[in-house]
Formats: sequence, C-alpha cells, structure tokens
Amino acid sequence: MQTLVVDHPLVTHKLTVLRDRETGSPTFRKLADELVTLLAYEATRDIRVEPVDIHTPVAATTGVRLASPLPLVVPILRAGLGMLDGMMRLLPTAEVGFLGMVRNEETLEATTYAERLPADLSGRQCYVLDPMLATGGTLAAAIDFLVQRGADHITAVCLLAAPEGVAALETALAHIDVPVTIVTAAVDEQLNEKGYIVPGLGDAGDRLYGVAG
Repeated sequence: MQTLVVDHPLVTHKLTVLRDRETGSPTFRKLADELVTLLAYEATRDIRVEPVDIHTPVAATTGVRLASPLPLVVPILRAGLGMLDGMMRLLPTAEVGFLGMVRNEETLEATTYAERLPADLSGRQCYVLDPMLATGGTLAAAIDFLVQRGADHITAVCLLAAPEGVAALETALAHIDVPVTIVTAAVDEQLNEKGYIVPGLGDAGDRLYGVAG
C-alpha cells in the first residue's frame, strides 16, 4: 500500500478553511468539491490509457484515451457523495458505483448496508471516495469488497487521514495482492478516544449536509 500526501499551497489553503468550525455547509461543500478535484489530479496519474489515432486541423497524430474497461468511481455513502462531483469533473466518462457502509460507534467496525456495483469488476481500476480515513475500518471493508468483485487496482481519495488509520488499513489489506494507493490532503496527528481525527475537521457528513435528526 502506498500513501500519497498532496503537497500544494492551494490544497493546504482549502483544507485550512474546511477545518475552521466557522465554515458553514454551503462553503464547506464548495471547497470540498474543489479540493477533491486537486486530489483527483494526483490520484489519476496511473490511470490506464490506450493509444488512439486522430486528425487535428493540421495533421494526423497519435494521442491517448481512457482504456477499456472504463475506471469506476465509488463514493462511500453518505459523505463520499460530497466528493463525487469533484472527481467526475476530471473523469466525466468514468462509471459510478455506490457503496453504503456504516460504522458501529462502539466497536468502530464497518458493515455494508447497500451497494450498487457491477457483479464483475475484473480488470477495473476503482477510485474510492471517503472523506476521512480515521480508524480505517470502513475503507478497508470497502476495498476488500471491491477486490472480491475482481477489481485489480484501487486508489482511495480522502480529504484527511490519521496515522492510526493508515497503519490499520495497511495491516487489514496485507492479504490483498492488488495495488492500493491512498491519496490525501494531510495525515493529521492522531485519533481521539471517540475515533475522530485530531485536529481534523469534525464529522465530514454532518458538515457537508447538516445533522439529520
């Protein structure tokens, strides 16, 4: 497993505003969207392409296009939905699947409650969207789910990560013989006793969409 922290002043600037507790949901959604696009640029460096012959207004030439099968973007519900538009801005022709996972707040273990994915992901590159890599349980379960379906290359895009989550994810995926890359804006200090990233930015889902009672 490889972890890539994107070092760019615009990434740091947008992340700083996202962290601020005074930032309201509309601004938070907009900045999260912009930040994901910046992260997606780095996350897609290894995207598979194939050569294609074209004609410019001047001459014939050879370029590249996304290879088949097309990459699959998989937001983890619900907070991952807030990252989808930012990712699709760079990959408008990619396909989208959905994976619903919930974390038990006592055991911190994740379970799948819904999925809308192809039954066979053989030969597919998958880009998983999950704002917070905290304990690592949710992301590990999601990646394992995709590998069982046949995915052979997985990149997870996260706004933030905790060192405990990165370590736990690496341990949990040790049995998987598939390249996995984590792309994030920052690896923070630690997790607190409630499993939240410190200093973090709070609950990403609540800050994106508000608290639904």
